[in-house]
Amino acid sequence: MKIFLALVSLVVTFHNANSAKILGVFSMPSRSHHRLGSSLMKGLAEQGHDVTIITPYIEKDLPKKGSYRQIALTGFEEAHEVRRKEMKMFEMEDQNIFLLLPFFLNLLHEMTEVALNHTNVQNLLNSGEKFDAVIVEQFMNEAHKGFATHFDAPLILLSTIGANIWVNMLVANPAPTAYVPDALLSYSSQMTFWQRLTNTAFQVYSHVLYHWFAFPGQAKLYSRYFPNSPPFYDTLYNASIVLLNSHPSLNQAVPYVPNMIDIGGFHVQTTKKLPQDLQKFLDESKEGVIYFSMGSNLRSSELPAEKRDAFLNTFAKLKLKILWKWEEDVLPGQPKNVKLGKWLPQQEILAHPNVKLFITHGGLLSTTETIYHGVPVLVIPVAADQKLNSHRIVNEGFGLALGYKEISEKALTQKINELLNNPRYTNNAKQRSKLFHDRLVGPMETAVYWVEYVIRHGGAPHLKVAGVDLPWYKYMLVDVGLFILTTLVFSLYVFCKIAKSIFSLCSKPKVQKLKRF
Repeated sequence: MKIFLALVSLVVTFHNANSAKILGVFSMPSRSHHRLGSSLMKGLAEQGHDVTIITPYIEKDLPKKGSYRQIALTGFEEAHEVRRKEMKMFEMEDQNIFLLLPFFLNLLHEMTEVALNHTNVQNLLNSGEKFDAVIVEQFMNEAHKGFATHFDAPLILLSTIGANIWVNMLVANPAPTAYVPDALLSYSSQMTFWQRLTNTAFQVYSHVLYHWFAFPGQAKLYSRYFPNSPPFYDTLYNASIVLLNSHPSLNQAVPYVPNMIDIGGFHVQTTKKLPQDLQKFLDESKEGVIYFSMGSNLRSSELPAEKRDAFLNTFAKLKLKILWKWEEDVLPGQPKNVKLGKWLPQQEILAHPNVKLFITHGGLLSTTETIYHGVPVLVIPVAADQKLNSHRIVNEGFGLALGYKEISEKALTQKINELLNNPRYTNNAKQRSKLFHDRLVGPMETAVYWVEYVIRHGGAPHLKVAGVDLPWYKYMLVDVGLFILTTLVFSLYVFCKIAKSIFSLCSKPKVQKLKRF
């Protein structure tokens, strides 16, 4: 018995020596954002770590290893649903992004404060606990970086939409506007002159908004809720690493500084079994299945009648079966070949060999999952990064895009038939899937390694580039540019003065002396 107890003690000691306490702050009330945050934290728990996550969504399916504690942001999901309906998501395609950005920054500011002021979060802040690392979703919620300073732990960021201006300016990562379009613009990397001009103007406009409006507002929240922490701007640029939900097989290849790590696809898991009715439906659909989902924020049931009827009439003519994520109990005019589901296990569905096509809004998670499984897509982008993703899908040749305004029975029929009958789309999707899977280690293993690396090396400050410590005018070489410009102007002025003097001397008439008789 003593030997047994000694062995148990040894195992516990070994576990504690390799287990870290990690806090994850994922307050964004969006199912897609939550899936990424919870997937990362569950992956860390499965490695034996003691994990705490702040989240609007409480899950019952918890990791079997480690420790997984959920701090609920009660009321967030309900408030988000009210806000989502008020925003009328399908009408956002017409919004001017220059006008929409200030609205979103103000909204995110409010959401940041509501999370900090939540009773459950305040209880955690006042608990006296210690953490070895704090992971915060980077989504213009800069005051949340104060969790790291409050708990005296290294700060790790998770960018759910890959590299973007919100991340780049915090780690001094270059993003040339000549070929890197802003995530909120509907441009591909092959931009025209006017698109490059707009992209550059929007980048400048964004920086002005962030530094003169968003950051000062976040600084006030930071000072209010973390009064004993270091200065806001010292914390703002102090991220140890940034985990990016991206990968060259998913996103455009762009420059990265050393502390930016690609982990795109880390959330994809297909180990679960399909519900029996879905398994039967997919297995028996030998002619093939089209899977149709507009994601978690866009709801198919909120489509205008004319758009909905265009889908219904198109689907009714097809020999394939349709699996449609429809959020209501009844779909008026539902064809016999259409099966509905208020919620559908997307990853497991896309993994089924009988799924021939995915009709999607083009969100990054849906794009990732269709690439993972090698399924061609028809993208109907509406807002956010969906148009950017649709350009990449079309450029890589594994899908087609259809603008929301262009939805009609004729357009849908033409696009779907092209995707189903032309094998190049499926072949390109399979090739893109091979690129996704061809990695030295899996994305979740990569994420876990780098989180543990930061903990092992006390924040890993050696990964940061010197650019994060430079003021903007030095980083942009404004002082150098002004010096060169001033030198050129002065040199030109001196040259002009000298040239004028020489010209004056040369053009002065000669006075001839008269001879005396």
